[in-house]
Amino acid sequence: MMNISANSKVRVGVIGVNSRGLALASRFARMAEFEVTHLCDCDSIALERCSAKVESHCGRKPKLFRDIREMLQQPDLDAVIIAMPDHWHATAAIMAMRAGKHVYLEKPTSYCPAENAMLLEAEKKYSVVVEVGNQRRSWPNVAEAIEGVRNGEIGEVHFAKSWYANNRKPIGNGKVVPVPPNLDWDLWQGPAPRQEYHDNYVHYNWHWFYPWSTGEAIGNGIHFVDLLLWGMDLEWPSFIDSVGGRYNHRWDDWQTLDTQLITYQFGDKASFSWEGRSCIGTPTHGHGVGVAFFGTEGTTIISGGNEYRIESPKGKIIKKVKSPLKFKEGNLFNPSEELDTYHFRNWYEAMVYGKELRSSLKSACTSTQLVQLGTIAQRLGHSLQINPADGTIIGSPDAAVLWNREYEPGWEEYLK
Repeated sequence: MMNISANSKVRVGVIGVNSRGLALASRFARMAEFEVTHLCDCDSIALERCSAKVESHCGRKPKLFRDIREMLQQPDLDAVIIAMPDHWHATAAIMAMRAGKHVYLEKPTSYCPAENAMLLEAEKKYSVVVEVGNQRRSWPNVAEAIEGVRNGEIGEVHFAKSWYANNRKPIGNGKVVPVPPNLDWDLWQGPAPRQEYHDNYVHYNWHWFYPWSTGEAIGNGIHFVDLLLWGMDLEWPSFIDSVGGRYNHRWDDWQTLDTQLITYQFGDKASFSWEGRSCIGTPTHGHGVGVAFFGTEGTTIISGGNEYRIESPKGKIIKKVKSPLKFKEGNLFNPSEELDTYHFRNWYEAMVYGKELRSSLKSACTSTQLVQLGTIAQRLGHSLQINPADGTIIGSPDAAVLWNREYEPGWEEYLK
């Protein structure tokens, strides 16, 4: 593990710089605590664009790599930021940990539940600092709202809900075409089984194809399920169910769900839900995204941004907290840049001063796995009994195939 002096900048490399990674590289390059020294992407156009952006901020051109394996060998690199597609997250994070690099891992932590255990084992083995991009845990007003819920501000809370709504357009019917010369398609797929290249896969629509993601719940639902777990001080449920489907634009290639309702039961203690509507953006409680905690003495509603309100049992607003730092609904790649700086600085303070992480790998693996379990229930077509001690599935042999995943031959070795 790299030892970092409090008097020096943390030298970071960003892996995956086309969209979210471009936004992250740009922000980290403007922070006094960091120096963006390395960039890695299998798309040469994305790599050069991000390099120019970083150089414009700090006056220095970072070192450029197309292959993560080569970049992780560099001795002048303290930490990495992983903003690759979902199917890469666990593999890349474990490779980085094994190379002795600290890790900022964008959510989700993994593609499937089995990879969460691999990540936690690697973190323990290599003793590095791993922060996950559930950044709302660092937003001041969100943290204040959660503290109020946990401290009884709205009485006893036994039920809550979360939601995400958007107006996504169809992705069309892709065609098999030659791979663009700027893209290394083999590296892009990495640990995932090989697919022919289609002209509607990259760089965003991969979210809706099962080889690389499991859809809206894992992409956006995880943020809000994470808040529910935090606010209600819960970990593993006893029962999970899911309903939904691909109901809109059915003629296109979109494979994952565009409409989903996942419900979670925590014994006789509590329950909560996540609702996703990818193609019908009607607000809930006045917001396109958010969470609501229903207490015996009131309701706390947190929007997608750094704000919240508390309503009386009759719906009267009794407290409203706003922020000049805004969350931009509909911005797919960088909806909360200024707010996210709180989270990035927490990672720095954990690496340099040993401060507690706000979004630890353990907590993030739990919220990731809860969303994964909901999608497993949906794909299997039946509810799941869950062991509340460890989050494993009880009595469903058919779930084993979705608990793990298939890897491209030769790539399993990078998870060891």
